[in-house]
Amino acid sequence: QVLLVESGGRWAQPGDSLRLSCVASGLTFKNYAMGWFRQAPGREREFVAAINNANGGTYKSDDRVFISRDNAKNTVYLHMNSLKSEDTGVYYCAARSAGITSLSTSYDYWGQGTQVTVSS
Repeated sequence: QVLLVESGGRWAQPGDSLRLSCVASGLTFKNYAMGWFRQAPGREREFVAAINNANGGTYKSDDRVFISRDNAKNTVYLHMNSLKSEDTGVYYCAARSAGITSLSTSYDYWGQGTQVTVSS
């Protein structure tokens, strides 16, 4: 059984930095591309960042974020800087047994999400 468990979500103030983590189990982590998506209230799930399985290449929607992975720990991270209120939402990690993409429907496995709230 594949499990993706996100953590690190919390309330933050505008301008803060935050790091989210996602630990994977039940799959050969190094063989999977990993992505992060955000879903704000009343909005569709949107792409944030992804990292390749092979060469660690990344793709992201915003220069304020940085995605990284530690294959030894089966973990992918999302670093977010200069947080804004529009960063509020539930953040999901996802795994894909192919190359990176921003298309959510192309991912095979999803976590349950972690809530990030940015407000003053």
